[in-house]
Amino acid sequence: MTHYSIGVDLGGTNLRIAALDEKGQLLEKVTLGVQVFLGRDHVIDAMCDAISHLIAKYKDSAILAGIGIGVPGIIDMKTGMLRESPNLPGWAEFPVHAEIERRLGTRVILENDANAAALGEKWLGAARHVQDMAMLTLGTGVGGGLVIGGKVWHGMTGMAGEFGHMTLDAEGVPCKCGSRGCLEVYASATAVVRMAREVIASGVSPSLASAASSDPEFSAKVVYNLAIQGDEDARKIFRRVGRALGIALASLVNAFNLPIYVIGGGVSSAWDAFSPAIFEELRQRSLVYAATAPADIAGDQGASAQVEAEGPTRTIITRALLGSDAGLFGAARMPFLVENRY
Repeated sequence: MTHYSIGVDLGGTNLRIAALDEKGQLLEKVTLGVQVFLGRDHVIDAMCDAISHLIAKYKDSAILAGIGIGVPGIIDMKTGMLRESPNLPGWAEFPVHAEIERRLGTRVILENDANAAALGEKWLGAARHVQDMAMLTLGTGVGGGLVIGGKVWHGMTGMAGEFGHMTLDAEGVPCKCGSRGCLEVYASATAVVRMAREVIASGVSPSLASAASSDPEFSAKVVYNLAIQGDEDARKIFRRVGRALGIALASLVNAFNLPIYVIGGGVSSAWDAFSPAIFEELRQRSLVYAATAPADIAGDQGASAQVEAEGPTRTIITRALLGSDAGLFGAARMPFLVENRY
């Protein structure tokens, strides 16, 4: 009888649950709206009900390996306590692992959502042909994860991979973490909108000003649409995103010498607008990259194909392949890899 696991991607607006077998074959996926304002018990009830339904459905045809849950926030890896989660108000200092495991009566593994996304790309995505990789997730903020030897690298307290708070400019833009000039303030969706509004305030970009005034939900996607239409001010913003990522990646390449670095998250859809600047910065700032840079790669599939063909001897920087499913699939992978931590 085959084994399967259930992965959960718990976000601030959506709760997604999937059953996958041990080879990564998707058996079923469920998406629920998350009404976090109703409180954590309401969310956990909905999650556990959906998981229980899947367990009952597959109990006669497969063996459950466990439940993996990706959560935005800081997790105490020794206890399964969620220490802090900006997207889940009221969940701080809550024993999420113990509560869900109590309700379900089966093995549960909790993981930071960015770490889960990195593991998903390692298992089924752009990094599937290597054992070591790093991932940067560009969303409202910038997250990250490290996978070493096929498993998430947590560091001493579970907080490894906070790439969004690498300092690029000590005198730069203030960051919500209390520092200045962090990668997050130059390469996130929030940063794109901030830079666009700064350009609008300077009065030099009628096109951006028009887009902002006509769209009450002015977003990074709007700025990207202008960029691909040839608007030079919008293109400059994404070149700035790419330069920031290139500087950060140069440090990561120099420090870790990993075979592949994957860029995911919603902002990665603007890859064509910011990636040329990444490679310009990398070639100038990293001797390691200059010595191990691959030949030009065509298309998002090319990086994995080249790693498979050449082995991990070249430094690949590429876009994620799994999109919003990376964290979900990574969560489902955890029960197959991780011994019970708690």
